[in-house]
Amino acid sequence: MSKLATATAMIEAYNAQDADLYVSYMTDDACEAGYRGTVVREGKEGTREGLKKMFAEFPENRAEIVKAYELGEYVVLHELVRRSAAAEPFEVLTIYSFEGDKCARVEFIR
Repeated sequence: MSKLATATAMIEAYNAQDADLYVSYMTDDACEAGYRGTVVREGKEGTREGLKKMFAEFPENRAEIVKAYELGEYVVLHELVRRSAAAEPFEVLTIYSFEGDKCARVEFIR
């Protein structure tokens, strides 16, 4: 599976609100963070628990891939995120850094 296909599968798991499937694509010590900044979800277990909390708060949350790029060990997705059908959508650039075939870090630019 290409790195782009893995990042796309992660978005599909995110949209299905399947935190277990989402983290299955990650290294054990992976994290999610602001771009070049603060880690918001630490490790596979921290990411799983953080996503489950977010999915409970926003049960209609979905991300749409607007554009996608793969270069070496990185994937960049331009996403349009909606917390609910009635909520105003917002744009995010998400950078997925890989170690081998697993995602090691996800960084968000918003």
